[in-house]
Amino acid sequence: MIIADGPRLAAVDPDDAPSPTLTMSRPRPSRFAAAPRHDHAGSAGEDLDADDVDAGTASSAAAADATTGPAAAARTLTLPAAAAGLRFDAALAQALPEFSRARLRAWIDAGRVTVDGVAADPTRKARGGEAVAVLPPPDPRDSAHAAQPIALAIVYEDDALIVVDKPAGLVVHPGSGNWDGTLLNALLHHAPALAGVPRAGIVHRLDKETSGLLVVARTLAAQTSLVRQLQARSMGREYVALARGDVARGGTVDAPIGRHPTRRTTMAVVPAGKPARTHYEVVERFGDATLLRCRLETGRTHQIRVHLASIGHPLVGDPAYGRRGAIAFARQALHAAKLSLVHPVTGAARSWTSPLPTDFAALLASLRARGPAGDAAGRG
Repeated sequence: MIIADGPRLAAVDPDDAPSPTLTMSRPRPSRFAAAPRHDHAGSAGEDLDADDVDAGTASSAAAADATTGPAAAARTLTLPAAAAGLRFDAALAQALPEFSRARLRAWIDAGRVTVDGVAADPTRKARGGEAVAVLPPPDPRDSAHAAQPIALAIVYEDDALIVVDKPAGLVVHPGSGNWDGTLLNALLHHAPALAGVPRAGIVHRLDKETSGLLVVARTLAAQTSLVRQLQARSMGREYVALARGDVARGGTVDAPIGRHPTRRTTMAVVPAGKPARTHYEVVERFGDATLLRCRLETGRTHQIRVHLASIGHPLVGDPAYGRRGAIAFARQALHAAKLSLVHPVTGAARSWTSPLPTDFAALLASLRARGPAGDAAGRG
């Protein structure tokens, strides 16, 4: 790991920029195939949605099996005579071995299984010969690209671009555990023509609990231009971050990032990772926390979060990369505050800023109210 003083201009690493040839269409898996694994570790920018990789890790295997996986076609069957005397859920599991008993029990409890036209009782003894109908729940992936009326904070919009100020808590793109209710679904409702643009025009993302600015392309030509700007490292993105502890001075963290060797839902500084570089400046000090301005020279998954944690200053509130600290905050204290790019049509340099959201601003106000603890002046 290399740590150096002096921040530089930020941009996104071309290795992680999405290809302009991506399409929204994807082959549907077989109704009985295993559900695909959604691994976004190569996404561009400080942008991986944490829930896309760690949703459901607290659930038991049985509960996960009962609620996830591909949808199946409706089934009708007659219980064999050999099922007589078994509990109904056990008899059904024998009749439909392609589904686990836990999953079938969940469908019974949800009223999706009938016996002779009546809702099934999982504990009732089977007689054999009953007519059973099973209606599995719909595949949640079917709604992944559905338009949904979700409020958007539009900072700027024209025929080529939409700049959105994303709130914390909103997932950007559908994925495992978040198949709808995302920014993509909101964009398709706001601008239905985005259905004809790859990924509804999304070219970079933010974590679910990271707030701030994203740009969306309204046309294929605009999307190609924005992707090329990411690849050329000419699109600027600046973040405001509150790190734990007293950061001595501004500097640069130059350390490769890859999958954590044991906690596979998180990232880490690892020798075999991809090159990553983060520049940071001290803005304000609070003694036990430091407000930073961060700029990315590369754009690895969770880059700011991983790099600051690697130098002993994880983000306040970060559940993945920092232990519980004295300063309570419901999410990682990270906000995408500034976005700069060249307009794909006019060629003009454009820049937008986003004020801190209410929760982040209130956190800083509470820290300031405790009394001065030094500031950036004179300390780097």
